[in-house]
Amino acid sequence: MSNLGYRLSATTGIHRGDRAYQQDQVQIIPHQRVAGCMLGVLADGMGGKSGGRKAADQVILTAQQLFERYAPSRDSPSETLKQLVIEAHLMIKLTAITAEEEPHSTVAAFLIGPTLECDHVHAGDSRIYHFRGAEMLSRSVDHSYVQRLVDERQITEEEANNHPQSNLLTGCLGTVQDPPITLKRLEKLAIGDTILSCSDGLWHYFTPRELGAIVHALPPREATEMLVGKARQRARGSGDNLSLAMVRVEPLG
Repeated sequence: MSNLGYRLSATTGIHRGDRAYQQDQVQIIPHQRVAGCMLGVLADGMGGKSGGRKAADQVILTAQQLFERYAPSRDSPSETLKQLVIEAHLMIKLTAITAEEEPHSTVAAFLIGPTLECDHVHAGDSRIYHFRGAEMLSRSVDHSYVQRLVDERQITEEEANNHPQSNLLTGCLGTVQDPPITLKRLEKLAIGDTILSCSDGLWHYFTPRELGAIVHALPPREATEMLVGKARQRARGSGDNLSLAMVRVEPLG
C-alpha cells in the first residue's frame, strides 16, 4: 500500500505450535476506500476444544464488520477500537450461552491512518510493540497476574517469563467482568518504523532486543518466518499456538 513517498509493507504469521487445536486468529485488513489506512487484529482464544477458536473468530468478525463501516475522515480511530473490544466481548458472551465451553479471548489491534497516525488497543497478554529501526520505543503492558507482580517490583521481567502462573490473565474478552480497554496513540509513524502485534506463544521466546534486531534486519515476510521458526525451536516441543501481525513503513523505491 503506497502513498506520499512511503509504503506500508504488511504480513501475518500463524502456527499451531504443539497444541492439538489452533485457537489464535490474526488478520490485517486494508481499508477498501482509503489508501494508507489499515487495521491489524490478533486474538488468542481460550476455553475448551472449540471455545477458544469461536471466541477468536468473533474478534476477527467484529473487526471486519466495524472496519467496513469505518471512515477515517469522520470516525475516531480510538472510539472504533474501543467499540471493537466492547462488541467482541458481548458477542463472545452470547456464544457462551449456547456453548458448553467457556470461550474467552485476548485482543491486540492497531489502526494505521492515512497520515501515518497509529492507534492501538489490547486486552489480555497479546502484545503490540513499536520499533524504530531496531530500537523498541514502546510496548503494551499485559493484563496478567505476573505483570502485576512486575509492576509491584516483586519479580523481574525475566522471572515473569518463567513464572508458573505466567498464563493467568487479569482481564480479557468473554469473562464476567468487563474487559480492560487500554488504548494508546502513536502520533506519527516514521519511515523505518515497525508495528508488531503478537500472542504470548511468540513473544514469550524473545527479548525486545532480539525482536527489534529481527524486524529491522529482514523484510517483514522473512522476519515473520524467522520469528515463527525461532519460537518453534525454542519451545522444544511444548509450544503454544502463536500468531503475529507486522507492518513496516518503508521508503518508496
